Amino acid sequence: MKNESDQRVADHREQARSGLSRGDVGLAERSYTQLLETHPDDLEALRQLANIRLASGAVDQAIELLVSADHAHPSDAITLHQLGVARMTGGDFPGAVADLRRGLKLAPNMFVARLRLGMLLDQLGETHEALVASFMAINEAQARGRWLSDETTAPEYRGAVKQAMQYVDAGRRRLFDNVLEPLRQRYGKSELARVEQCLAIYLGERDAALPDPRQQPKFLYFPGVPSQPYYPRERFPWMAELEASTAMIREELRTVLAQPRDLESFLQTDSPQDAADLLRSSGTEAAAWDAYFFHRHGERYDEHAARCPQTAALLDALPLAHVREHSPETLFSVLRPGTHILPHRGVTNTRLVTHLPLIVPPDCALRVGGETHVWQEGRCVTFDDTFEHEAWNNSDETRVVLILDTWNPDLSEAERAAVADLVGAIGDFNRECELFTPKG
Repeated sequence: MKNESDQRVADHREQARSGLSRGDVGLAERSYTQLLETHPDDLEALRQLANIRLASGAVDQAIELLVSADHAHPSDAITLHQLGVARMTGGDFPGAVADLRRGLKLAPNMFVARLRLGMLLDQLGETHEALVASFMAINEAQARGRWLSDETTAPEYRGAVKQAMQYVDAGRRRLFDNVLEPLRQRYGKSELARVEQCLAIYLGERDAALPDPRQQPKFLYFPGVPSQPYYPRERFPWMAELEASTAMIREELRTVLAQPRDLESFLQTDSPQDAADLLRSSGTEAAAWDAYFFHRHGERYDEHAARCPQTAALLDALPLAHVREHSPETLFSVLRPGTHILPHRGVTNTRLVTHLPLIVPPDCALRVGGETHVWQEGRCVTFDDTFEHEAWNNSDETRVVLILDTWNPDLSEAERAAVADLVGAIGDFNRECELFTPKG
């Protein structure tokens, strides 16, 4: 049985909750106050009483209660959110920012708290940080099915959410415009007309109007270039020299396969689900797609290049698509027996993918946009991977192709420079957001 003190606490709590439910704020205030007389660290009483005081205009009292709650329960994110609101109401914007940041560090998915943080940072003149916070708040809310419309937005937040969306649209446009401005000055606006259209599509300001429904870039669509799954060989004058070097490249490949210590999963993930989403096995062995990288996300693997110096020299001489921290990607792609790479799409049509087949057993093929291509050793094939594509090795031997990505030849020098700078800036912004994104 409860002792007398515990029973009084339970009675006060019940009366306070009853008062709140019936709108009797006076009863709730008296009951929570009585509860705190014997249990001064009670979190519910401190927070609810702070709400009552804040609603009545007693801001300082509300802050005092919430500071006590924070001291007694320093890992409670809701208290910190509430304290941030109280300080904001009292005009202490720097203090409110500090509280909200502490709370969001504990609970990054509190999108209303992040929305308020964005508003405060803008008031303090920290416009870039405000843009990041507002963008993240909207993304987190919408990922949870909120703020998609008036119906999915609480009435008290609708105005603030719409204002934040406008703030984000204007802020991202300004950010990326500033990236392109030096190139406008260098090349002239007319040379970047298609880049401007590309940016407008990325920001959702205009529809992509894709000419071929089979093409669906996951990230960035560049308009005004031919939409085709495979590109004709004559567009790539460097291809003949690469093909002529097939035997030499294959010899360097064999040294890698003989000592496969540097082979790794192309997917670079430990998640069985990630592999299952992209790979299937048609045989008794598990599906496996391995890689020996010369470049990955724009980083050159110098040790790998040293093991295959002639191949690396050939790659270095090609017009690879260089985008900071994104490309090029060049590799020996090693598809194990019975492995099927399931249909998927690439990120952008600003660059194209070329395969130089090195070891091709029977019953191996590539399909892009529904059109099947059977690899021939020593003969390149170039395709736009924003079309749905898949590849398979239904043989009992290993298939290997050299993969490299080059600029789409229909982009001008100015457009390539602009895309590289723009994609780099988008990556920088997204990475800032990811630093604060909760991991599931």
